[in-house]
Amino acid sequence: MTLPQPSAGGAPITRLLILLAAVVLLGAVGTGAVLHAADRSGRKDQEQAGGPRITPGAVALTADGGRRLLFRSTAWGPHRDEITAVPADRPDGPRTASGVKCLRFHAAAGTGICLQGEQDGLTDRYSAVVLDPALHELKRYPAAGIPTRARVSPSGHLAAWTVFVSGDSYAGTDFSTRTSIVDTRGWELRDNLEAFTVLDGGRPLQAPDINVWGVTFADDNGFYATVATGGRTYLVRGDLAARTLTTLHQNVECPSLSPDGTRVAYKKRVAGASPDAPWRLYVLDLATMTETATAEQRNIDDQALWADGHTLLYALAGDYGADLWTVPADGTGTPAVLTRSALAPAYPGG
Repeated sequence: MTLPQPSAGGAPITRLLILLAAVVLLGAVGTGAVLHAADRSGRKDQEQAGGPRITPGAVALTADGGRRLLFRSTAWGPHRDEITAVPADRPDGPRTASGVKCLRFHAAAGTGICLQGEQDGLTDRYSAVVLDPALHELKRYPAAGIPTRARVSPSGHLAAWTVFVSGDSYAGTDFSTRTSIVDTRGWELRDNLEAFTVLDGGRPLQAPDINVWGVTFADDNGFYATVATGGRTYLVRGDLAARTLTTLHQNVECPSLSPDGTRVAYKKRVAGASPDAPWRLYVLDLATMTETATAEQRNIDDQALWADGHTLLYALAGDYGADLWTVPADGTGTPAVLTRSALAPAYPGG
């Protein structure tokens, strides 16, 4: 390479030296970032300093030994992403790790649904796995995309899951979902709820952009979910036997039915919020369609769980994946941390 000849002020050489220095600096920064990311990834297999105590053991979807809380543990260490159990009255206590890894999880009445992912070369593959009371696999179904929501009916007879077929966030409009429901009594599979008839004002709604997600069960036939079309979202009541989805209320996403079946907790898009953080946690009275804002004012991108008839449980981003928080469902009180490094909770024994 021939260097430029010096001029009166030496400007070409000066500019070249500055350019070379910048290239070297950027290279060093890039290498440092890669090494930092690799170091952080490697440390995920090491126990988290100051993190929860986790030991392997038997985890079951029954109420034997008292009510328990199960969730995906996101604490760094050898049991990261495994379903773990703690006593419901000691959620921050020692965890028992099951050895079963799930991206999303829910359980009720002895049935679990575990959404899993694995790498096959350069390709990510996902599955929906139905689990028995001992967390053993009963049935496995291929999932069409990235797992995002999972629910089991109160009886344990039905399991539902939602995946992103394209896109990976509900925040925008450029995404597509696939929601499925399986009946564990005969393994009848409704592979795509978009095939159901959407009824709006009693009339079938014909639209090419319908998406369905976030099932929450009332019983073994009725359920609630979100339908999106035309840039709007709706709470719908689903009927498995009739294969219908009936619109009830606008601006409802990821509903969660209360234990008594009278209210739905959900995330609502609020005016003036950031496009990247648009949701707040609300509760809807199904009899009056009255909305109540909870005291949680941060962005909620989760399907909340009713810990009991008065308290909502949900995940927020934390230092090690996510933390579980609670807030009263009636709009009073303040949010409180339930346990750190946890996601996808369930009270399988009721």
